[in-house]
Amino acid sequence: MTSLDIAELCGKPHNDILKAIRKMELAWVKINGGKFSLVEYKDSKGELRPCYSLSKTECLYIATKFKDDMRAKLVLRWEELERERLGDRQQLALPSPQKILAMADNIVGEGLRILNEEAEDTLTATQVAKTFSMTTLDFNAVLRDMGIQYRRHGRWNLSDDLQGRGYTAERTHVSYSLKGEKKIRHYMTWTLEGLRFLNSKLGYPNF
Repeated sequence: MTSLDIAELCGKPHNDILKAIRKMELAWVKINGGKFSLVEYKDSKGELRPCYSLSKTECLYIATKFKDDMRAKLVLRWEELERERLGDRQQLALPSPQKILAMADNIVGEGLRILNEEAEDTLTATQVAKTFSMTTLDFNAVLRDMGIQYRRHGRWNLSDDLQGRGYTAERTHVSYSLKGEKKIRHYMTWTLEGLRFLNSKLGYPNF
């Protein structure tokens, strides 16, 4: 399936789909050791334009960034393609909504595993605060006052002058409300190197 097919299926501009694919390609290369297949097509003016040709696994990985209804459309479309490949001319019953949601959950879970790989062995602010015998609220306030972190858009961020030193990593969490609305939350976690840095700044023997 090409990125053009995905754009048409989801009702999204092709450029938006290309941006989403490029953004997720780095994590994919890290895990699989290869980039997505980039090909060309002729637009309405006869000019060559880039697009991606993706396998089923690659498509479902990209779909982790999509809304539930778009993920379901991709899952169903791949089932149709597989039936066509097998030459099955019989009308097969479409999967139940429960099956579609279960498949979507598996896709989300695999996507989160890849996205959170760098933050796998890191500690949350609550966990680090306990090593300094502080509450999470006091811990965050102390780091803010010391210029180590700042709060923006409802989340804590490492100060710009400390970026790139391996002190922190980003963790992604997905949850659903009782109405089925998806909520995605990104938050900062601390690496072992970051914990050593905090220890040197706060002067507490937490090692």
